Amino acid sequence: MTHDPAHDASALPAPADDAATQAPTPTGADVRRGPLRLGDKVQLTDPRGRLHTITLATGATFHTHRGYLSHEDLVGLPEGSVVRNTAGIEYLALRPLLADYVLSMPRGAAVVYPKDAGQIVAMADIYPGARVVEAGVGSGALTMSLLRAVGDQGTVHSIERREDFAAIARGNVELFFGGEHPAWELSVGDLSDVLPQVAEKGSIDRVVLDMLAPWENLDAVADALAPGGVLICYVATATQLSRLAEDLRSDGRYAEPSAWESLVRGWHLEGLAVRPQHRMVGHTGFLLTARRLADGTVAPLRKRRPAKGSYPVAEEWTPEDLGERSVSDKRVRRVRRDVGQGAQLDPRTGQPLEPVEATTEDSVAPDGQAQDTQDVSDVLDND
Repeated sequence: MTHDPAHDASALPAPADDAATQAPTPTGADVRRGPLRLGDKVQLTDPRGRLHTITLATGATFHTHRGYLSHEDLVGLPEGSVVRNTAGIEYLALRPLLADYVLSMPRGAAVVYPKDAGQIVAMADIYPGARVVEAGVGSGALTMSLLRAVGDQGTVHSIERREDFAAIARGNVELFFGGEHPAWELSVGDLSDVLPQVAEKGSIDRVVLDMLAPWENLDAVADALAPGGVLICYVATATQLSRLAEDLRSDGRYAEPSAWESLVRGWHLEGLAVRPQHRMVGHTGFLLTARRLADGTVAPLRKRRPAKGSYPVAEEWTPEDLGERSVSDKRVRRVRRDVGQGAQLDPRTGQPLEPVEATTEDSVAPDGQAQDTQDVSDVLDND
């Protein structure tokens, strides 16, 4: 790592020894450049294309059933180097991309897939310097894409109802960026309660909702959004999508909503055998956008508007209603431990819960070093 005199015109280049000890920038730019260092996450690709993510540590080793290699063999190498283990197996060593990190990072809640995160950044027009509110943080996957888009001068205020999910998201985000991001704030609570306290009326440029019933927060979002601001919602089912679209139309403060989904199909490339892959990332969720109208404005009446559906007056949506798999408390506690965010608090008493005992899910190498590795080449579901 070298000192950049562009940030300080009067400074001289730092000596090599001093430069190696400089702390990384909060936005993670420094940890993305230069030779591989202790503490870096490294993605190893074997000859069969399987991916393994490790964190370089002193004295640690990466083990498979076909030999092992020392982490210290990677330190000092440039990205794109090839290393061999004790059995002669070659691995390509690269720092993981954001999309790779998202699929291999510890998770409590399901993550927003890279294909959807990219669509959210593009279609919601998340720009450098934008003021963004995100509700429903999950494991922090979308948060990292939003922070990259707004840059150091923008703001992302994330709001999560569950304290344990918020802790996991904080751990994942700080591990990826190498520290606290200067543009990020994280609050625990309900969006309708927190948003009026953290945002003045009409001060937010973009709102991103990833929750079971986003229509319950349309009032709070409309108050916070600036005229012309964008609301984008991520929902899993067609019933959620229909309910949200109709409630946006009935609200009167939003322009006509637009909805879509994206499907990603990879291609097999080998000689003349060029064909679609047999497996693909299909439906993960629907995206819906709507623009905030100026106060007092009445949107032009839609022609050929379909009849509004009939909905129960009082209903509560649960993850089970939508076919989502529930996340066990034991798993959440273990993931919190993995990202260094301490014990989970009992919501009834406020006291730490009992620590989680090591399970067979925690892979341990023969020399006692826990393996920080996960094969993500075939990750195709949301859990």
